[in-house]
Amino acid sequence: MATFSGQLFRSIPDLSVSFRRHVTPKPSILSLPPFKISRNGNMTVKNGRNLMWAIRLSLVEQSPQKSTVDLNGFVDFLYMDLPHLFDEQGIDRTMYDDRVTFRDPITKYDTIDGYLFNIGLLKQIFRPDFQLHNVKQTGPYEITTRWTMVMKFLLLPWKPELVFTGTSIMGINPETQKFCSHVDFWDSIKENEYFSLEGFLDVLKQLRIYKTPDLESPKYQILKRTSDYEVRKYASFLVVETKGDKLSGSAGFNDVTGYIFGKNSTMEKIPMTTPVFTQAPDAELSTISIQIVLPSEKDLDNLPAPNKETVTVRKVEGGTVAAVRFSGRPTEDIVLEKEKSLRSALLRDGLKPKEGCLLARYNDPGRTWAFLMRNEVLIWLEEFTLD
Repeated sequence: MATFSGQLFRSIPDLSVSFRRHVTPKPSILSLPPFKISRNGNMTVKNGRNLMWAIRLSLVEQSPQKSTVDLNGFVDFLYMDLPHLFDEQGIDRTMYDDRVTFRDPITKYDTIDGYLFNIGLLKQIFRPDFQLHNVKQTGPYEITTRWTMVMKFLLLPWKPELVFTGTSIMGINPETQKFCSHVDFWDSIKENEYFSLEGFLDVLKQLRIYKTPDLESPKYQILKRTSDYEVRKYASFLVVETKGDKLSGSAGFNDVTGYIFGKNSTMEKIPMTTPVFTQAPDAELSTISIQIVLPSEKDLDNLPAPNKETVTVRKVEGGTVAAVRFSGRPTEDIVLEKEKSLRSALLRDGLKPKEGCLLARYNDPGRTWAFLMRNEVLIWLEEFTLD
């Protein structure tokens, strides 16, 4: 579910386990010897006295007994309820047990009151934007949601943006017909158990300073954030472009800025946007174009014609891209190295990157310190499906 909003888990007392197959007459919350449940739901017994947490609330799934819970109803409920997680309406607390266990990599609560307190705290400090992607049944008493959460840390002067994507495994108590556990997994880390040092460092990493101008940018939705890149879904947008010389170069910049400053058929001045793109369509960098994004209120029918034949206006169709962010002055060597690393990470993860790449520069290099600059290398993807 939400970043920082902990996850719901139930601790489980001791149980004497018999290996004889039997039918349990009624689902109940059981207890086990020390064990660990992996992200894919497999359970392995552990030695030692450490108290572990259970995602699956009962072993009833191991018997032929069918679920007594209307999972489709719970799925429909979450589609309606979770979008209200951080608005004034809020979630419906009556659908949760009083003793509901909530846990993410750095937070945990054991009651619905604690869970709701944490949600309220996040609303005050971060003003989260929670986006629910899908909800599906993944077990007899288990539902998994996939989400994105974008937050601004309002307590720091530069108000850094924190992005978390992941899944929440929500357990249902068959006796009360309510949710009794909620466990979050972040895509950006491997160690998701509480307390995760890796998760804590992931939060700190996102607090660093990037200067992003207060200008309009192309609209996109973050679908997934890993430790190496973001996957974004861009809406269509318009650009004015001309020929450039290299990815990190500025050749042609005066021609495209001249267009928005009034050097067009109607002498119309068009508001400045961000970023400035330079694009290479292939690995050989055979041609380079430099582009400025036009305001979203514009369309091709109401734009003035460029005065120069080398300057064109066109529509960039929406699609899915992978992006990696970095600061400093984006020299050609740095940009090409970022592109190589990003492409390698995408292929490793089974994605299908297209040829070529884009460099996005958000800052005026003459007015922004290098360590504050926001730069991005982007690669369009052939296809992408959220798991």
